[in-house]
Amino acid sequence: MTIPSPAPSHSVSVLPAAVIPVHQRVAQLTAAHIAPWQEGYLKDRPQAVAALARLRRGAGREAGEAPDLWNLIVTDPLHTPAEETRPLSEPELVRAENALHAAVTLWAFHQQSRGVPMHRRHSRERPTGLGAAVRRLMPVDGVDDPVRKRLVRAGTAPDLVTLTQRLRDLVALLRREDIPLDYALLGGQFYLWQWPDGPAAVRRRWGRSFHEQRRTRATPDENTTPHTDKDDS
Repeated sequence: MTIPSPAPSHSVSVLPAAVIPVHQRVAQLTAAHIAPWQEGYLKDRPQAVAALARLRRGAGREAGEAPDLWNLIVTDPLHTPAEETRPLSEPELVRAENALHAAVTLWAFHQQSRGVPMHRRHSRERPTGLGAAVRRLMPVDGVDDPVRKRLVRAGTAPDLVTLTQRLRDLVALLRREDIPLDYALLGGQFYLWQWPDGPAAVRRRWGRSFHEQRRTRATPDENTTPHTDKDDS
């Protein structure tokens, strides 16, 4: 007796959702922290102004050295897995918290006394990665060697704290010229920096960003007119 074969199944297998990389989670959380503070600071809201004053004091310091910022820099989303995320290991958590602290406090230093947003998300038309921002400090038809050396020196930092300390010098120059950075992007890069081979990978991204700005240098300077788009916050 022949046993008929079972009918072919027409059910569609559901693939698991892609897990968001940790550096992207850090970037998203950095943006979520900065956006309301930046909007509030630009509107001269006392709570935001006071928060930035506290955050600036943490720039260039380890996250654990600034307990007064713990209620400002909230890391709960890193500890509580949500959709498309996974629990982080202890080394991942430590690095993510350090990166978030470094990015947010450095932005607060950058935003100080500025009337335009110093955090602006990167786009191909308006690149705001670190390399692109540094390139904008230089002449259109040349390279400012002292500025370039500051970036190179930052790129050779042995650890994240030293890196942020060296970047403060560059950020001070960017602040003077009202040149913004994508601090969400930088926060993700700070996370990657802390892993083996991370510094080399991040330096390559800065190099690409530097040359990307050079290609788009002919576009109008977005900082020459007031900004009213809240999405830029």
